[in-house]
Amino acid sequence: MAKGSCKATRSQTNGRRCKLDNGWTLESPNLTILPYILSFTLSIKHFYVALSLTKPQSINHPHAPLVSPPLSPPLMSSAKPKPLAGDNLPLFTPNQRLELQGFSCKAKPNGSSYTLAELLRRVEEAQIGDQMPSTPSSHVLQMTSLASSSISAPTAYPFMLSFKNLTYSVNVCHQLGFSSLLRREKSRSDGAGLPGRADTKVLLNDISGDAREGEIMAVLGASGSGKSTLIDALADRISKESLGGTITLNGEVLESRLLKVISAYVMQDDLLFPMLTVEETLMFSAEFRLPRSLSKSRKKARVQALIDQLGLRSAAGTVIGDEGHRGVSGGERRRVSIGIDIIHDPIILFLDEPTSGLDSTSAFMVVKVLQRIAHSGSIVVMSIHQPSYRIMSLIDRLIFLSHGNTVFSGSPASLPKFFAEFGHPIPENENRTEFALDLIRELEETPGGTKSMVEFNKSWEAKQQSSILQNRDVVWTGPKPSLKDAISASVSRGKLVSGGGGGDSSQVASVPTFANPLWMEMLVISKRSLTNSRRMPELFGIRFGAVMVTGIILATMFHHLDNSPKGVQERLGFFAFAMSTTFYTCAEAIPVFLQERYIFMRETAYNAYRRSSYVLAHAIISLPSLVILSLAFAATTFWPVGLAGGFPGFMFFFYAVLASFWAGSSFVTFLSGVVSHVMLGFTIVVAILAYFLLFSGFFISRDRIPLYWIWFHYLSLVKYPYESVLQNEFDDPAKCFVRGVQMFDNTPLAAVPEMLKLRLLKNMGNTLGMNLTGSTCVTTGVDILQSQGITDINKWNCLWITIAWGFLFRILFYFTLLHGSKNKRR
Repeated sequence: MAKGSCKATRSQTNGRRCKLDNGWTLESPNLTILPYILSFTLSIKHFYVALSLTKPQSINHPHAPLVSPPLSPPLMSSAKPKPLAGDNLPLFTPNQRLELQGFSCKAKPNGSSYTLAELLRRVEEAQIGDQMPSTPSSHVLQMTSLASSSISAPTAYPFMLSFKNLTYSVNVCHQLGFSSLLRREKSRSDGAGLPGRADTKVLLNDISGDAREGEIMAVLGASGSGKSTLIDALADRISKESLGGTITLNGEVLESRLLKVISAYVMQDDLLFPMLTVEETLMFSAEFRLPRSLSKSRKKARVQALIDQLGLRSAAGTVIGDEGHRGVSGGERRRVSIGIDIIHDPIILFLDEPTSGLDSTSAFMVVKVLQRIAHSGSIVVMSIHQPSYRIMSLIDRLIFLSHGNTVFSGSPASLPKFFAEFGHPIPENENRTEFALDLIRELEETPGGTKSMVEFNKSWEAKQQSSILQNRDVVWTGPKPSLKDAISASVSRGKLVSGGGGGDSSQVASVPTFANPLWMEMLVISKRSLTNSRRMPELFGIRFGAVMVTGIILATMFHHLDNSPKGVQERLGFFAFAMSTTFYTCAEAIPVFLQERYIFMRETAYNAYRRSSYVLAHAIISLPSLVILSLAFAATTFWPVGLAGGFPGFMFFFYAVLASFWAGSSFVTFLSGVVSHVMLGFTIVVAILAYFLLFSGFFISRDRIPLYWIWFHYLSLVKYPYESVLQNEFDDPAKCFVRGVQMFDNTPLAAVPEMLKLRLLKNMGNTLGMNLTGSTCVTTGVDILQSQGITDINKWNCLWITIAWGFLFRILFYFTLLHGSKNKRR
C-alpha cells in the first residue's frame, strides 16, 4: 500500500476508494458490474474509464507534461460538439456482458486478479464466434478498435516527437527574359539578379518544438509560411541531404524505415478510387495494412469500428464519387481519406490541411475525429489554415510560422499572455487565432517584418522552459525505456494493429516493413482493380468496340485476297496496318496509371504494399482483357481476309496479335510512369509508334535502310510481330503467288494483250534456257520474304522477342516507380 490516508468507502462500483498523497487508487472492485461501468456515457456521448490499478508514476523528461489527475476524462472539452455517428454504440452486447461477468468470477492460477486489459481481451476473443448482423446497434468492437475509439489507456512512458533546428532551403533560378537581357550590364556591375543565377530561398529557418502523445499539434500561418514544408520535414518527405536539424522520437533519431512503419501521412487532396464505396475503400486498406494472421472477421470488425469512429455509418454503402458520379460529401471524403491511413492505428499521424475546403461543421467533425485518434495514444501533427473557435478548443499545441520562422510556439491558452507581453493584447471578444494571423500579416508588410516577433518568441520559449523545469517536482523513478521497448508496449496495447495479440514483446517490437507477403498484396490489388473496373464497364466496352470496328473494316476492305502480285501487296498492307493497330489501341492505358499515380504514391510512401506487387498485379489482371481483344480481332479478320495456314495458322496469328497487345500495353504503361500529363503521354505514344511503323520494314525493307538508322529497325516493336505474321503467311515453299504472265502485272506491260504476253514469256524462257508458260510458278512465298529482307529471324523467335519486349517494359515500369515515386523534396 502506498503511503497516504486510506478510507474505505462504499461507491457505485462496490469497491474501496483510497485517497493517496498523489492520486486515487481503486482497489478490490466488484468485476461483475464492470461492463455497466464501462457502458456509462456522459452528456456528450463519450465515456471514460475511471479505473487505475496502480499508483500513477511521474515522468522524468525535460518536455514531459506536468502530472495531471489520472482520472481526467480524455475526451472532455469546453466545446459541446455535434455527436458523430456511432457515439451511441454500446460498449458490450448482452452476450459479451455475460462473458465478462463469468470470466470476472474466475482467478488466475497464481491467485491474482485479472487486469482490465485481460478482461477486455477475453471479450475480444469471445466476439470472434459471434455471427450477429452488421448494424450500428450490434457492432462488436475488437480490442484494437476499442482502444482507438474510446479508451485512452495511460502509458508508462509516452511518445514525444521532438524536432530541433530544422532548416530547409531551395534554389530559385531566375528565368532569362527580354527585360533581364536589357538590364544585364547593370546586373553584372552590382552582382545581383544575374539572369540564370540561382538564389537561395529559405523555407524553414531554425524550427524547433515537440509533439506529444495524446495531443494535437497544429501548424498555422499564412499561405507560403512553411506549414506544409514543416509537415513534410517531420514526415520524412524531404531528403536527408537537404534538411538540416534533428528529428527524434523519445530522444532517439528516427530512421526512415521505422517512421514509415509507425506513422501515416494524409495528403491535402482526397486521393480515392471514385467507384468504390466507403466500406470497400476502408476494407481494402485494412487488407493492405493489417497482417494476414488477422482473421477476415476481425478485419471487418476493425473496419466497422472505424466507420463508427469516423461518423460514416450512414455513408458506408455510398460510392466515393467524382465529377461524373455523385457520391459522398466533401467532409465524408476527407474522413475516408483519414480512415484509410489510420486503419492500422499508427503511433504518429501527419495531416496536411485536413480541413481545407470544408464547411465549419464538417471541419469540426474532422478535427474531433483527430482528437479521438490522439487520445487513443497517437501523436497528431497537422497544418491548418484558419481554425474556428470550436476547432481551437480541440487543439493542444500551436506553432505559428511566418516565412519559415517560428513566431509562436505553445498552448492555445498561452496566446493572450504571449501577445500581451509582446505589446499587442488580444481584445476580449476577438478570435485569438484570427487576431494572431492578422497581426503576423501586418508585421510581414512592415520593413522589419516579423523579426521582432521571432526574437521575442525565442526569449518567451526560454523563459517558459525554465519555469517548467523549476516547478516540476516529480521524477521518473525507473529506467527510461528504449524506443524499441516503447513501440513494443504500444503495440501490445493495440497500436499498429497486428495479429500477435500483444503477448510477445519481442515479436511486436520488430514490426515488419510490410504487413503482408507479396502474393497477398497482389491478390488485394487485383481484386480492387477488378472491382473498380467492373463499376465502369464502358472503359473496356469502348476499347472492345474499337477493336471490333477495326477488325470488321479490315475484313471487308481486304475480303478474300487472291494469290496474285496485287494480293501479295494487299497482304503486306493488311499485316502492317493490323499489327500497328494493336499498338495504337493500347494508348488508352495511359490515363489508367496517371489517374492512379498519386493514390499509388500515397499508398506506397508508407509501405501499404510493395511497388513490385503493384506492377505484377496490373500485368496479370491486364491479360484476360488482352486475350479477349486478341481473340476477337483474330477471329474477325483471319478467315474473311483469306489468310493461309488453316487452324494452326489462325492460332499463330492469334498468338502474334496477343503478343502485340502485350508489348504495346507494357510500352504504354512504362510511358505513363515517365510522363505526368495525359495529353503529353498521348502525343509521345503516337509519335513513337509512328516511328516504330516507319522502321518496321513495311515502307522500306531492311536491306534498304541506311546503316545509321538500322539500330532503330531492331528497336521497332512493330518489326517483330509484323515479320512473324508474314512468315506465317508466306513460309510455305509449295505455294505460288506469281505465275507466268502475272509477272507483268506491276509493269507497263500489264496492258499488253494476253497472247503477246505468252509469246514474250516463251522468248524469255528460250533466252534463259527454261520452259516458261502461263502456269509456271515464278515467285513463291519464300521469294517474297527474301524480297522484304525477312531472313534473319524465324517466326517463333519473332514471337518470343515481342513477348520479351513486354516483360522488359514492365521491368522498366517498376524501376520508374521505384525511383520516380518517392515523393520527396530535394
